[in-house]
Amino acid sequence: MTAPLTPPPPPHEQSSQASPYSRPAWPPSPAGAVQDGPGMRTELREAAFVTVVVALAGVLLGVLWNWLAPRVPLVGEVTDGSWVVYLKDTEGEQRIGVDGTFTLLALAFGVVSAVVVFLLRRRGGVPLVVALGVGGLLGALLAWRVGVWLGPTSDVIGHAKDVGRGVTFAAPLKLGAKGALLAWPVAGLVVHLGLTALFGPRDPEVPYGVPKG
Repeated sequence: MTAPLTPPPPPHEQSSQASPYSRPAWPPSPAGAVQDGPGMRTELREAAFVTVVVALAGVLLGVLWNWLAPRVPLVGEVTDGSWVVYLKDTEGEQRIGVDGTFTLLALAFGVVSAVVVFLLRRRGGVPLVVALGVGGLLGALLAWRVGVWLGPTSDVIGHAKDVGRGVTFAAPLKLGAKGALLAWPVAGLVVHLGLTALFGPRDPEVPYGVPKG
C-alpha cells in the first residue's frame, strides 16, 4: 500500500515565491512622471535671458569707466605752421590707470553677476555657465565702446585747435591692454563655479545595492 502523492503547488504560488538572493525589480517610471529640474528648452531660455541682461550691464560699466578713469593730459603746439600734439607728462601713469580702472571694474562686475545668477538659479547647468561667460564678454566689449564714445573726442588735432596753443586737454579714452576684456567673463565663471561647488544642491545618496534611475 503506497502513500498518496502530494500535488504540486499551483503555478501562481510558485511565481509568488522569490529567491532570498534575488533582487526586486526596480519599477519603471511612468510615462507622465515629472523629471527633476527644468527641461532643456527652459534652460536655453534662461541662458538667453542671462546673456542679454549681463551684456546690457556693460553700459553701466562703460559709464563708470569713463567717470572714474584718470585723464591723460595732452598739449598742442604749432611747429613749422602745423599743429603737433604730445604728452604733457611723459612719465605719468595715467594710461596704466585707465587700463587698471577698467580691469578692476570688470572684475567687480564679474563677481556680482556670478553671485546674482547663482542666487536666482542654484542648480546651474552648462547653458547657464556658457551664458554667463558669453554675456560677460559681450558686456566688456560694450563697456569699452561706450566708454570711448562718452570720453573725450578722438580728434586730438581739432581739440588742440579748439582749446588753443599750450593749453592742456584730455586725451581720448583708450584701452591699451585688450586682455582686460576677459576680466569680466573669467571672474564670473570662476566665482559661479566656486559657489556651485560649495553651496550648490547635492544629489541624494542611493543605498548600496539599489540601482539608480
